[in-house]
Amino acid sequence: MKFLESIRNIFKIPELRTRIFFTLGLLVVYRIGAHIPTPGIDGIALRTFLTEMVGPLVGFFDIFTGGALSKMTIFALGVMPYISAAIIFQLLTVVSPHIAKLSKEGESGRRQIVKYTRYATVGIAAIQALGMSIGIEGMADGMFVQYPGWPFRLLVLITLTSGTVFLMWVGEQITERGVGNGISLIIFAGIIAMLPSSAVTVYGLVAAGELALFFVIMMVIVLTAILVGIVFIERAQRKIPVQYARRVVGRKVFGGQTTYLPLKINTAGVIPPIFASAILMFPATILGFTDIPWVSDLALQLAPGSIPYTILFGSLIFFFSFFYTAIIFNPVDVAENLQKHGGFVPGIRPGQKTSDYIYKVLTRLTFVGGLYLVLVCIIPELLIAGKLGIPFFFGGTSLLIVVAVALDTISQVESHLITRSYEGFLKKGKMKGRRN
Repeated sequence: MKFLESIRNIFKIPELRTRIFFTLGLLVVYRIGAHIPTPGIDGIALRTFLTEMVGPLVGFFDIFTGGALSKMTIFALGVMPYISAAIIFQLLTVVSPHIAKLSKEGESGRRQIVKYTRYATVGIAAIQALGMSIGIEGMADGMFVQYPGWPFRLLVLITLTSGTVFLMWVGEQITERGVGNGISLIIFAGIIAMLPSSAVTVYGLVAAGELALFFVIMMVIVLTAILVGIVFIERAQRKIPVQYARRVVGRKVFGGQTTYLPLKINTAGVIPPIFASAILMFPATILGFTDIPWVSDLALQLAPGSIPYTILFGSLIFFFSFFYTAIIFNPVDVAENLQKHGGFVPGIRPGQKTSDYIYKVLTRLTFVGGLYLVLVCIIPELLIAGKLGIPFFFGGTSLLIVVAVALDTISQVESHLITRSYEGFLKKGKMKGRRN
């Protein structure tokens, strides 16, 4: 089979083979660390308590930590503080002249922004860890903490912050020396790792008669349809034709060919739901570990399935679809590059008219892409509503992340194969990767 032949070809390329094994090795390290408990906390009792008191909230955020949050392991915060820091500096590129200037200085400016992001990650992780330690200490009269007090709080702060910093380093190493985007693959690995336990939970509910088998079959059909839709939209493109004028240089003729400018329907990819989840996770994590009645009620209002959460989550996804697309794709720069190389869109004047046309098409695509992301992330959560007891692995956000990250990683592997004259996973190497 062609697919098996492509798998064999992977191991014929030393560099690609090394990159894949390096990536898998670091992901294994991550999964091992996700089971190391935080010192001074009765993780088993705490997990039972959190599942009963704030089950939907913990269940949703667990998909980003691979179950580490509910178990209160050393990776309980996951990579979400890093993502939150990245959001902050993405926003600052618009409002801060200094950060905007750095973003335009090429590799040196990018390194400086990355350094700032790392510092911000440590600060955000420390605040979250301290809030969680104080919250756990006050839960159920401190029954989950062996030795309460500031030594315990500092221990949790150092442990969880160090865990997040380590995961940040792992993600950067995978991106640089492995295959795929490291941060996205860490979230991907956490979701996949929860699949077996989620399947066992559903089986237990069906066996106990708490969940109808017909309902499970219907949900599998619906989620399969959503999966197919995700693959279709993620690979869909709007092709803007581009014509290059013929130029004669000496005895050679350049240009004259017709090509196209591909614009994805979902240019922002999986970033909007991850960004939206990171923003909601910061206050909700602190609130969820607080034993004050009115604060606990507020945490429940921010839990998946509630009306305030649904409205806020959907609005943030839609906003970040436009915001992130505006950051990574600049129609003015594209129009200028086309004009410099003698390219033009048939029927559109070069320069400002071309950038306006591209912006108009991109805005319409982003509107459709934003609606698609909102529907994919919100509807499954409403259908399966955590009250029914179905694990959040089957939610739209997790499906979107799994499919998008898988497609991105496969496209990178395929590019290595095609570069070295091997066939990719699809006929003639037609796998289209995302713009990162």
